[in-house]
Amino acid sequence: MSGRNAWKILAFSLVEQMWAPLWSRPMKPERWCSQQSCARQTSTNTLHPLRTGPVSVPGGTRQSPINIQWKDSIYDPRLKPLRVSYDAVSCLYVWNTGYLFQVEFDDVTEASGISGGPLENHYRLKQFHFHWGAVNEGGSEHTVDGHAYPAELHLVHWNSVKYRNYKEAVVGENGLAVIGVFLKLGVHHQTLQSLVDILPKIKHKDARAAMGPFDPSSLLPACRDYWTYAGSLTTPPLTESVTWIIQKEPVEVAPSQLSAFRTLLFSALGEEEKMMVNNYRPLQPLMNRKVWASFQTTNEGTRSLRR
Repeated sequence: MSGRNAWKILAFSLVEQMWAPLWSRPMKPERWCSQQSCARQTSTNTLHPLRTGPVSVPGGTRQSPINIQWKDSIYDPRLKPLRVSYDAVSCLYVWNTGYLFQVEFDDVTEASGISGGPLENHYRLKQFHFHWGAVNEGGSEHTVDGHAYPAELHLVHWNSVKYRNYKEAVVGENGLAVIGVFLKLGVHHQTLQSLVDILPKIKHKDARAAMGPFDPSSLLPACRDYWTYAGSLTTPPLTESVTWIIQKEPVEVAPSQLSAFRTLLFSALGEEEKMMVNNYRPLQPLMNRKVWASFQTTNEGTRSLRR
């Protein structure tokens, strides 16, 4: 069996397990990392079943998330601004997956999507979701110079030029593009509140609630500078099909808004209640990859180097 076929078989096997019954994560995450090896320490605490399977895929060389080291990112002057265009009415519903809460969009047309930046094609928006911690000291999947944010937003898109649907794109080369946005504590986020208000309706696993029009571009920072690198999904099937676009600037949310995320449960109605926290993947080694930056810096800085 070829390596590529083995990869695809494993991918489809793991995706069936994506929303397995969920356990709680350690209440206070700790991290250590370097450019060569990154991992969270979990001591002897019980891991979420989603994290008890394979740490990576066989032969995987571009797994996510990673620690972004500012001084080692490379400025690429050819990286243009990312073009973002979302149709608010294509927003369908929000649901508790049993691991996080996810907002789904109608992706049958080109109405909502992104292009430009590091992308060669148009990518349609499929969904967005968040990852967060039990405490405010950590919760983001990616880190910057070893610093973890309280939460991280992921907007997931698929390449509608090369592939017929999201399922094909997941296992395809250059199939997905994910925008990552860090959340930090600060002022109240007015647009996010409309989503927070719905969360009580989806407290338990598998619960769904309809949403009215919602434009997720309102969740992006005003400054659109970004880092980009070749990576993978951070949940099964962990396929290495993702172009990551990590926004340099975080967005501010109120402490009460982030606390509302923690009112959700990993467990279904009637099961023992498990608080939905620490739903992030451990950091993965950078290996031989480069992290490119769309911006220059005047301090310690990114190295300016053409690809």
